[in-house]
Amino acid sequence: MSSDALAELSAQLPGDALLVGADAVEAYRRDRALDPTAGVPLAVALPRTTAEVQAVVRWAAAHGIPIVPRGAGTGLSGGASAVDGGIVLSTERMRDLRIDRTTRTATVQPGLLNAELKAAAAAEGLWYPPDPASYEICSIGGNIATNAGGLCCVKYGVTVDYVLGLEVVLADGRALRLGGPLIKDVAGLSLTKLFVGSEGTLGVITEITLRLLPAAPAPRIVAAWFASIEAAAAAIAEISTTIRPSLLEYMDRTCIDAVEDLLGRGLDRDAAALVLGGSDDLDPDGRDVAFMIDAFRRHGACEVAETGRAEGEALAAARRAAIPAVERRGRLLLSDVGVPLPRLGDLIAGVDAISRDREVTIAMLAHAGDGNTHPLVVFDPTDAVAAERAELAYGEIMSLAISLGGTISGEHGVGRMKRPWLREQIGDDALEIAERIKLALDPDGILNPGAIFEAR
Repeated sequence: MSSDALAELSAQLPGDALLVGADAVEAYRRDRALDPTAGVPLAVALPRTTAEVQAVVRWAAAHGIPIVPRGAGTGLSGGASAVDGGIVLSTERMRDLRIDRTTRTATVQPGLLNAELKAAAAAEGLWYPPDPASYEICSIGGNIATNAGGLCCVKYGVTVDYVLGLEVVLADGRALRLGGPLIKDVAGLSLTKLFVGSEGTLGVITEITLRLLPAAPAPRIVAAWFASIEAAAAAIAEISTTIRPSLLEYMDRTCIDAVEDLLGRGLDRDAAALVLGGSDDLDPDGRDVAFMIDAFRRHGACEVAETGRAEGEALAAARRAAIPAVERRGRLLLSDVGVPLPRLGDLIAGVDAISRDREVTIAMLAHAGDGNTHPLVVFDPTDAVAAERAELAYGEIMSLAISLGGTISGEHGVGRMKRPWLREQIGDDALEIAERIKLALDPDGILNPGAIFEAR
């Protein structure tokens, strides 16, 4: 790429909106998956407006340069790994926010953080439910790109359930506006939902219209400690198929130990598992809470108690801290496999067996109420033998989830890390249709090549 061509792009952007040079682009090469195959980009673009995104995309299309859209870089599947000689298009400066109380909607740019939207909505007496564990540092654009979930999604749904409209810049530079502040809109094909979860492979999202809800009551939290993972899984299965909790989370002993090392919250290190159940039902008799307490006890919990509000919030915060806590113990291969609820116990037991067979630590945490789990394979990256065992275990977890009728990704996306198992899950025909859609919208393959699909 000639310096003249790069100068042409720089001239179309504000003076500080294009980063070049190895040192300047290094921080934008990888997301939290730490993809070892990430390339070195030609430059990093930092647009603030849809028009500036269009300028970057049109320039890249004219020169055949790949573009990797990037949010806050908190992704866990290598969806934002840079490509050699490409452009990383970071939306971190796109942070506008407007809330309309009359329609209960928020219109935001993709760089706004999830926590910032929640705070702004709360100031208006409203609520944005999707709450990834990383909500304080992850961006709305990244949440849209991966169709992120979170702790309360067992009752309130995932990101796509709140997306009413999008503005998307296509691979040819056109800005496409879809949907808007309408509760019902079925005119034409559902193109809005096509882009949610597409991981930047079909277009660059530059504006989002989101549905907000009235503020929810504070949940009542029940904590249950178990001596075996099998007993915990059995209790989860009964609760999740009988009532609709607002939260049902699982942490195994490895996660408990790691979080206790990090936060020192007095967690029970002797327990095999901790399950947190929550209910924001306003029923004065608290029937859901009573049911959870009874179910935990009948399935052999060593200790069960409804927490006070402060303790419940502290335990929820401990659950949110699990991934960074485990990450302090070594390099992680992060997964987010999901299974039908009746197979959750089989998945937890199967991952435990893989851990023993491969002699590798696998920490397990889960949004258990919707069957979405996060097995974290921990290894020493300086030990080549241990790294190989970890890679084998990671692949076996993918295949195990598929064999149980599940998915290789419940909320973090396929990215580059899980692409080898996508065909095994969805089959040849579905993959071919998906590739046709990709070809129709991005015929030259410049948008996030290598994520979800093989790079062309």
